[in-house]
Amino acid sequence: MTRPTPETLAHTARRARAAADPTLDVDQAATRTATPAVPAVRPAAATPISGAGSLVRSLEALEVDVVFGIPGGAILPAYDPLYDSTVRHILVRHEQGAGHAATGYAQATGKVGVCIATSGPGATNLVTPIADAYMDSVAMVAITGQVASPLIGTDGFQEADIQGITLPITKHNFLVQNAEEIPRVLAEAFHLASSGRPGPVLVDIPKDVLQAPTTFSWPPTLDLPGYRPTLHPHGKQIREAARLMAAARRPVLYVGGGVLKAGATDGLRRLAELTGIPVVTTLMALGAFPDSHQQHLGMPGMHGTVAAVYGLQKADLIIALGARFDDRVTGKLDSFAPDATVVHADIDPAEIGKNRHVDVPIVGDAKHVIDELIAAVTVERSAGHTADLGDWWTQLDDLRNRYPLGYDEPVDGTLSPQYVIKRLGEIVGPDAIFVAGVGQHQMWASQFISYEKPYTWLNSGGLGTMGYAVPAAMGAKVGKPDTVVWAVDGDGCFQMTNQELATCALEGIPVKIAVINNGNLGMVRQWQTLFYNERYSNTELGTHKHRIPDFVKLAEALGCVGLRCESADDVDKTIAAAMEINDAPVVIDFVVGKDAMVWPMVAAGTSNDEIMFARGVRPAFDEDDI
Repeated sequence: MTRPTPETLAHTARRARAAADPTLDVDQAATRTATPAVPAVRPAAATPISGAGSLVRSLEALEVDVVFGIPGGAILPAYDPLYDSTVRHILVRHEQGAGHAATGYAQATGKVGVCIATSGPGATNLVTPIADAYMDSVAMVAITGQVASPLIGTDGFQEADIQGITLPITKHNFLVQNAEEIPRVLAEAFHLASSGRPGPVLVDIPKDVLQAPTTFSWPPTLDLPGYRPTLHPHGKQIREAARLMAAARRPVLYVGGGVLKAGATDGLRRLAELTGIPVVTTLMALGAFPDSHQQHLGMPGMHGTVAAVYGLQKADLIIALGARFDDRVTGKLDSFAPDATVVHADIDPAEIGKNRHVDVPIVGDAKHVIDELIAAVTVERSAGHTADLGDWWTQLDDLRNRYPLGYDEPVDGTLSPQYVIKRLGEIVGPDAIFVAGVGQHQMWASQFISYEKPYTWLNSGGLGTMGYAVPAAMGAKVGKPDTVVWAVDGDGCFQMTNQELATCALEGIPVKIAVINNGNLGMVRQWQTLFYNERYSNTELGTHKHRIPDFVKLAEALGCVGLRCESADDVDKTIAAAMEINDAPVVIDFVVGKDAMVWPMVAAGTSNDEIMFARGVRPAFDEDDI
């Protein structure tokens, strides 16, 4: 990767300002070249090696190209052989950044993301990204150093029972007992993380195990008794689902992130077009089905489209594919889709029936499920069994026309955040990867950017982690260096992990950050407006009133190019200026109005029937039509 010099960064900043303001002049700078990596010499398989060496050799054998981490005492033995390895190590500024970067890398590439931390506080700083990966089913392996075996359980310096701490938030975790186990444990960890329902796996290795002599051989024999994910669904259940789809009058395909995990997006489109059934895609599934497709109703849930929310609510058949009926989609659970028969397909049998009664349970990988549904539906159609969805589409199209996504311009003349995000999506285009933090900007990014291709939208859905965006964008850019990566972040989220921009600057990772700066913790303020009588307790951040921090100066201090935009007239040229910069990270401070809200909205704990299209505006829906 290219590593910018301070002189180059200074010139790039001048060039960006010149692009944003044609009245400025700028000199020309010479291009820079990267130093090529030197291949490391490998010992023969039977050569004695340390446990740390075995760890690094295992990572190489598993074709790991990059790890994100920070060294410390307990993990330090692993950093010596890593120094000579072909595995690229990216030195982050905080372990949370390492974890989210591994997640972003995994989500963008489909590979396993890897992060490394030392014992005690290093390991506990990974808890949030591990929990985040667990909630969103991300294939991640976290490797942590542990105090030496004799010290375990003694409250030794920098000791923490990270295995016990992360037991509820990992798919599996290991405490390595001896150096001979390392290749097998690493191979098992990667297999567990990436197969079945993906998830994070922790490997905790005591320092004395890393230092112990051993030998390395590959491949190891995996020992995972009882772990046999069901990939192929039961044929009888598939046939029953196809029969219901052929007979339904108000069906909906409820698509979750599992379709993306399975690489089943092509099949999903074939199934949808074959049946003509409306499609809704959850926050975790955006891009699995093109937003512009006529059959796409949009995102369901708390801030979903009116058509998507009512489509699910009034359906007589829901075909859930890789989704989990979480509370943000269902609203008040006992009032959700009261007349719907439910077909639920998921690779994780624990999800089926967990929240909603299921009439046809299907355990299997979404790709196989969809492919077999296509075959079964084709048989039904050849027998003359075809659903008539004309009236259903008439009702849904009427809702789409009456209640499209939109927004009001701020009455005080400030910059509209929705306009900024909409123009960002239109200018950057559908081939870029967009990474969002958590809050209002996340919802606007899900609503006003059109996702036409899979794996172009990354966000923290289940855990809702503020601080996710910057390091996740870094990981995505490392995994997809030829793809433009934009993070859409809030001024609150951005201040949690923006130190990783120093990592990006030094490592030559030119991410682009759009900070939607409304001066507040925006989503919390929206709830205070709606539910707490406008008592704004501790939500003003000072980024407007005091300009603390000054995001442009902060960006420059972190080795990035800093730009600011405060008017609609300057939005396009500021984004264009950022797009011209490909040799340094860019941060744009979009100073927007503080009163914008996310609509539509289903208030927490209420029924989806109570969806509000805007403040004080309840959609008019004729129950007799249903």
